[in-house]
Amino acid sequence: MTEAKKTWTGHIHLGSKTEITVILSQLCQAFNSSPFFKHSGMTMRVVDGEIEAYIEMQPNLIGNVAFQILHGGVAATLLDSIGGIVAMGELYKKAEPENMPETIKKVSRLATVDMRVDYIAPGRGEYFIAKAEALRLGRKGCTMRMTMKNNEDKIIAVGTASYAY
Repeated sequence: MTEAKKTWTGHIHLGSKTEITVILSQLCQAFNSSPFFKHSGMTMRVVDGEIEAYIEMQPNLIGNVAFQILHGGVAATLLDSIGGIVAMGELYKKAEPENMPETIKKVSRLATVDMRVDYIAPGRGEYFIAKAEALRLGRKGCTMRMTMKNNEDKIIAVGTASYAY
């Protein structure tokens, strides 16, 4: 078994009575070990009991060279990633101990089905933070709303996504 499979979100270590902050931290560790996240500089972190995505502006992330703004694909990726990881966290939050094996299965197979991104302002900033909230958690999927802001707390992009599990 590869190291990636061992640390992926479906293999989260839950002891007998694990606090949700421990689970959220383990989800962040799993995402942060992704080669793509390491390459892009994107990270997930727990702040005030909630997961947020963070990325610093870097020359290799510029999409519009004339205006030196963040590539729209980076914004979309950040929104999709925060939507997915927060959905996973929400599944764990609502799981009863006796349903944990089924919750782990759902989390391990969670995938984006559809996503819409609205670019509100040019991607200018020293860094960007994205957060997400669940609009609906169902038996087979969920709908999430995501927001990305820059270091001046200006909304850069918003998104809505559906995830299946």
